[in-house]
Amino acid sequence: MPSRIDDLRRALPEIRASDDPADRVAYARDLWPRHHLAVRAGNVGAHRPGFIVWPETTAEVSAVVTWAARTGTPVVPFGAGSGVCAGILPTDEVVVLDLKRMGKIRGIDPAVPSVDVEAGAMGVPFEEELVRAGFTLGHFPSSILCSTVGGWLAARSAGQCSGKYGKIEDMAISLECVTGTGEVVTLHHRQHGPSLVPIVIGSEGTMAVITRATLRLHPAPTTRAYGAFSFPTTERGWDAMRRAFQAGKRPAVMRLYDPFDAMLARQGSVKGSPRSPRGEGAPSPLGFPGAGTRALRRGLQSPRFFNALVDGPLSIALGPALLVVIFEGDGTKPYEDLAETRRMFEALGAGWEGEGQARKWFQHRYSVSYRQAPVFAKGLFSDTMEVAAPWSRLDAVYHGVRKALGRSVFVMAHLSHAYPDGCCIYFSFAGSAAPDPSNPAAAWDEGCEEVYDRTWKAAMAAVLEAGGVLAHHHGVGRSKAPRLAEELGGVGMSTVRALMKAFDPHGILNPGNLVAPPSPDPYRHDASPREISP
Repeated sequence: MPSRIDDLRRALPEIRASDDPADRVAYARDLWPRHHLAVRAGNVGAHRPGFIVWPETTAEVSAVVTWAARTGTPVVPFGAGSGVCAGILPTDEVVVLDLKRMGKIRGIDPAVPSVDVEAGAMGVPFEEELVRAGFTLGHFPSSILCSTVGGWLAARSAGQCSGKYGKIEDMAISLECVTGTGEVVTLHHRQHGPSLVPIVIGSEGTMAVITRATLRLHPAPTTRAYGAFSFPTTERGWDAMRRAFQAGKRPAVMRLYDPFDAMLARQGSVKGSPRSPRGEGAPSPLGFPGAGTRALRRGLQSPRFFNALVDGPLSIALGPALLVVIFEGDGTKPYEDLAETRRMFEALGAGWEGEGQARKWFQHRYSVSYRQAPVFAKGLFSDTMEVAAPWSRLDAVYHGVRKALGRSVFVMAHLSHAYPDGCCIYFSFAGSAAPDPSNPAAAWDEGCEEVYDRTWKAAMAAVLEAGGVLAHHHGVGRSKAPRLAEELGGVGMSTVRALMKAFDPHGILNPGNLVAPPSPDPYRHDASPREISP
């Protein structure tokens, strides 16, 4: 009986495709930290796809999806695989559609200004080409070195300069997409009447394959003004953020670190690189001052003690919360904005710390993307949880989620992506587990997996109970899908399912993503030793 890839090759001989075992392993997952535990246990590529295709044009994408709809083959669109929510979790029935061979800039319109770009464009080369033309997209996720334009749109991404430029949905003018039937459609952002662009953005590959976009540009900044402020408490710091945004200030960057995270930012949190400040993303627990790996691993098996110590006796020694601010633009305007903000913050009791911390953060703002592997290699795990809330619920969400996380992991937080009506809270946490005395060979992997799952379950419940939202810019994927219905309610989920059905009547586009129950189950025990078929 011919395989599906043989059928595809007969139907579409011009399209590059592979079912090579190495390719299938490479496309078996995204960067969901839970699966790092499986890799550490030796279960590499437990969710490998049937095969991978690399289209080079929208017509080829359409042809593949049309074939998939005819044969009932699930399709998973793939950018660079840097997602952290199990948005990529194929089975051997799935074809992965890698769009990185579609990475051209089709044109820049200086009059709008805007750019017409294919979905597979990688972040850094794309931005560099815009800067050479005198523009910027203003979108700088911490994954910019390993993510694509299509991935940003599919996950409703936010960049580190969202205070000035907004999130990716604020930049999208139009999208070219391929629906689940293979139809090519172009959706335009409309000021009047229904607009389908915001529906496809953030749909994580479940409604259409995004192949091309027209995005709004800005003149590349010529001036940046840097500043850092200290606040006695995290709460005083976010009150200052709220006041600034509600007063009309639009800094490119405004990031508030709680006292422990601020201490790491001031010292540098990466072992072997003491000058490197924290960017956005997972912490490096190996950089805890004076802590050896073994002692840290043992300590994280009882994290309540660490959390109580940091929140209690050590709170004064840690120092104040830290707020990093960067304005950018032309001429003297960024300096004037910073001076006005400084006067506002000092009137609220802030201390001025000069430019140094802000400049250090900016210089190393992408470094954090490469810090997780050593953490997992040492028998620990780390992850991040980004949630959002209106200012009126921020206190409840911040303290509720910290309490829920703190029962099983060490937790710290910073706030970024602020708006006049609310803010994103970014929790970073690290944990471990005691080895199973009855099965020493299993080491920490299975125990860490159990702690990890329990941690996330408690934290998501705390977010919803406090009135927050489960995702701000990382997406939902399969990791948060089981709780999405609680957030959206019955009408919300019925609407999502109806939209998915309208765009993808055969249900072939990334099935199991966003809508529970996810299939395959992302929470199966991947860290358990077992045989994996080729």
